[in-house]
Amino acid sequence: MSECRTSTSEREIPVTIAMSSGLLFKQEQEGYGPAFKFVKALKAVNAELRHHYPDSNELFKVIFIDDTTSSDFLMDQTCERNQLVSELRRNNTHLYLSDEPNKVQEALNAGVAAAIMFTPTNIITESENQLRVAFDGDAVLFSNESELVFKSGLQAFLDHEEQNVEIPMNGGPFRGFLEVLIKLQKKLNNTGLYKKCPIRTYLVTSRGAGCPGYRALNTLHRWHLELDEAVFLGGADKGPSLQRIKPHIFFDDQQRHVDAALEVGTVACLVPSPN
Repeated sequence: MSECRTSTSEREIPVTIAMSSGLLFKQEQEGYGPAFKFVKALKAVNAELRHHYPDSNELFKVIFIDDTTSSDFLMDQTCERNQLVSELRRNNTHLYLSDEPNKVQEALNAGVAAAIMFTPTNIITESENQLRVAFDGDAVLFSNESELVFKSGLQAFLDHEEQNVEIPMNGGPFRGFLEVLIKLQKKLNNTGLYKKCPIRTYLVTSRGAGCPGYRALNTLHRWHLELDEAVFLGGADKGPSLQRIKPHIFFDDQQRHVDAALEVGTVACLVPSPN
């Protein structure tokens, strides 16, 4: 019986998101940084989780990793200032956000999902009570295998995807973060919140809807991960889709897609390639 309790405790660990305090509080935008609305949505999800699972530790936990500034905005907040990677590992960090590329690169090289956060001129989100997270596919959720093939040309990429359409791709740096999001989403769905779940996930990819799109969905299916919506743009601009979705945060590995997101008011994060 004690083994069962230990197993449950190990599974129900906080989903830790580390960031610098400057992303949450800045002098601009009336003192709010680009992560402010994202963190407010995390807090709303925590309220639902505490309501339905009062004894569970499986909550979002935001920590400031490189600053001593404190705030009561999040009850789960702690502040640390030590070696970056050791702190991220000590806190079992699922996601690290920073506006300093060198720190993001250091975290990614250590195997932590990390991204450089950019600030749009005017942040536009749909809701403070429903966390909306959008991901690119290749080099974010999936490995960069197919993206490397694409450098040889579009036809080479299409041929590669057709030949490997039934073969799942390897995981990218953000697979683990998506997994914990969907795990929390399933817990909330099990309480009857399916239609009004406070977590919603999106795939917004440049892949087309043919073999490339099928392979992406097949990979997610093999991983037992189901996103709420998948958008296959076939190389079109991602801005209009993100303008419709209005996510709190969007992750992409290409600067041009990050820039397109910023233009429509989406807080976008660049995922650089690990060294």
